[in-house]
Amino acid sequence: MSLTFTHPPHPAELKTKPHIFLSGASSSETARNPHDIPTFDLDSLKEPKSPILYLPPLLSSLPTNLPQSPSLPHEHAPLVTETRLPDIDPASLSLHKALHHFRPLNAHYAVTSYAEAFNWHELSLPEDEEREWYCVVFRSKRKAGSDGDSLYEADKKAHEEAVGNGGLILYWYGIPNQQSGMNLATCIWQSRKHAIAANSRPQHIRAMMLAKDSYEVYDLERHILRKVAGETGITIEPFVGEEVGW
Repeated sequence: MSLTFTHPPHPAELKTKPHIFLSGASSSETARNPHDIPTFDLDSLKEPKSPILYLPPLLSSLPTNLPQSPSLPHEHAPLVTETRLPDIDPASLSLHKALHHFRPLNAHYAVTSYAEAFNWHELSLPEDEEREWYCVVFRSKRKAGSDGDSLYEADKKAHEEAVGNGGLILYWYGIPNQQSGMNLATCIWQSRKHAIAANSRPQHIRAMMLAKDSYEVYDLERHILRKVAGETGITIEPFVGEEVGW
């Protein structure tokens, strides 16, 4: 059965990075382990033979003075950007490493609360660190017939621009629900100031101009990701209008 809502291939189809593991079940298999990483291509995304339950995080590459975090051969390997961050603080570096394991808990992330949509409870940071980060969530539904290729290309350029501008740790986005068309994307920033600065960059402005005419639903949410000293876990809290991070 064809999808009601089609789209260009997800960036998980990229296979040029040496640490990306994109093996999937063969077409002859009648059942797939939900923890297997699927192969992504245009045909499989438009007419999947089984639900896509794994979508990797897109982590910003670390500054040139830091080695890239080693990617262990686990089932949730991340993608990384071509552009590198100009800098990153120690606590954010710990978060960056933890986010190698970031993933949605199920296929209903677009209609699930942010605190419950992802595996925050599985992420662990050093006990002595304390910090907060700024999270932006985009819940969206594309207009029928909108130009997805141009939109996704503009989004990719805006993403790389944001990394080079500084502060963006992670960008993740899903695949539109086959029936409702709803989707979710999220960014995690070192600070709210970094996120605001990215809004004025030319590629971001172009992407927003395209988005204005391409979406039937486009709702923004803002949250705080918090880590307190004495604990290893992190929590998601509502953003109430104050500065976040530094």
